[in-house]
Amino acid sequence: MDLAVLTLDKYVQGAYMWLWYYLVAVNAAGIAVMGIDKQKAKRRLSRISEKSIFTLAALGGALGVWLGMSLFRHKTKHKSFSQGIPALLLLNILMVYLIFNLR
Repeated sequence: MDLAVLTLDKYVQGAYMWLWYYLVAVNAAGIAVMGIDKQKAKRRLSRISEKSIFTLAALGGALGVWLGMSLFRHKTKHKSFSQGIPALLLLNILMVYLIFNLR
């Protein structure tokens, strides 16, 4: 096999590894944001905007936001969250699938 091909293949694998690191980080942030917002709601403090939460979910953190919703029982009765976050999760899954299968 050609050395250039081996080097390129190693680079591509490294890029995919960074994608996994990114997804872990953004989903951990999603869980944390939901927990922080729940605590702020309980204490009647300034809250994290719904726009910010949806942006985080759209950027790959939908699983984390959804887990945070379930774990902290937060925003589960809001129709925009109970339908929007699972829809963004499906989009996140589709994007990851396409990234891994378009090489």
